[in-house]
Amino acid sequence: MSSQPLRRTKIVITLGPALDEPEILKRAILAGADVFRANFSHGSVETHEKRINMVRQIAKECDKTVAILADLQGPKIRISRFKNQKINLIEGQSFVFDTELGNDEGDEESVSLDYKSLPQDVRPGDTLVLDDGRIVMKVQKVEIHRIFCHVIVGGELSNNKGINRLGGGLSATALTDKDRSDLIEAVRLQADYIAISFPRNADDVKEARVLLKAAGGHAGIIAKIERAEAITNIEEIIKTADAVMVARGDLGVEIGDAELPAAQKLIIYLAKKLNKPVITATQMLESMIHNTIPTRAEVSDVANAVLDGTDAVMLSGETAVGKYPDKAIAAMDRICLSAEKNLQHKTFRTHLREPQFKYVDEAIAMATMYTANHLDIKAIIALTESGTTPLWMSCVKSSIPIYGLSRHQTTLCRMALYSGVYSIPFDATDMDRRVLNQTAVGELQKRNILQDGDLVIITKGDLIGVHGRTNSLKIYTVGGKV
Repeated sequence: MSSQPLRRTKIVITLGPALDEPEILKRAILAGADVFRANFSHGSVETHEKRINMVRQIAKECDKTVAILADLQGPKIRISRFKNQKINLIEGQSFVFDTELGNDEGDEESVSLDYKSLPQDVRPGDTLVLDDGRIVMKVQKVEIHRIFCHVIVGGELSNNKGINRLGGGLSATALTDKDRSDLIEAVRLQADYIAISFPRNADDVKEARVLLKAAGGHAGIIAKIERAEAITNIEEIIKTADAVMVARGDLGVEIGDAELPAAQKLIIYLAKKLNKPVITATQMLESMIHNTIPTRAEVSDVANAVLDGTDAVMLSGETAVGKYPDKAIAAMDRICLSAEKNLQHKTFRTHLREPQFKYVDEAIAMATMYTANHLDIKAIIALTESGTTPLWMSCVKSSIPIYGLSRHQTTLCRMALYSGVYSIPFDATDMDRRVLNQTAVGELQKRNILQDGDLVIITKGDLIGVHGRTNSLKIYTVGGKV
């Protein structure tokens, strides 16, 4: 583990046909993938189950801990279909969205909508953006079932493309009937994280948590920030969720592409301030769907997300359907490593929401990071039940690796998303307290992480095996007396 530089920023990749061969998936795991995303917008539950099982089997063979992320589809805010599959729109022409039209009856003059409530959500003067911004229309008139528009930016428009209102404001709820069913399946598949698409506010996240609890699940909930309203309610959403994702596709369409970079920086800043992991996603290395190397602009995009403080970066089509999934992961890995070399780690920065610590384990985590950043500490060992203490540690800038040692597989997998945290299986429940520190250090020595004379910090609780009881910090010299 110590033979190569440790990458702090985690890599989330999307499962798909490109990774269905076991050997290719193995190369993806060895290239550095940390979290595997099952996109429930595509494919059957059976297909997702097969892929998730294969990930877990091969990761185990590679002796690597990875997390599974089930990404729910959310509301289908899309147009319906055309008689001839696609049309060409010309700037200046009129076009109508007609909810009473047949779903396969679209033509050059009109098309139906999968999202039937759109006429109630828009008014004259609104701007509608389709196909991730490639088509733009201005609303001229609205009737009960029809929206009359003027084409501002034309081009080819094909079946089932997405539609957004510039500035947001669509009333579609975040969780559809399909999402509710898929959430239950995600619990059955023991997903470590479940992503909620298009949440408008904290109530949408709370609803998902109620459904998760009712299904008997304990996964972390990731709020995907992709609506303009979500930016307005961003702090409450972050506080309510377990992690957030900067989903730049739909978000960029709703708030405008020029506003997106500042929004990304704001979300990352607030997530770190509120001690929550944040993923930056969408089109990060898009050209690598077809090419073996990224563009220079993509390299800068990934690097700047790392420099902003993102915990993870995500690949979508690059690994789901791309020609070179392992090369895309390897490119992401080297870009992150290079960007991390330029981060300023030694200045202690804490991201407290309150002027005082609320929990003892939070105080221990912050004290650990302050000490580690001002002493020649080689590594931090956190004996943990839930992973909360390593999570708090990860929110402080540091180049010092944090090793989360836990007996719970769910905790080990959950920590796969945390920046700078590396999971190691370790059961201390029946261990003699007099040799606990030495045995924990021995686990890292076996992996050639530590050598005699190294200083390490060990955090643990007096009551081993009890959640939320981390209350001690010890500076330990490897090879020294216990």
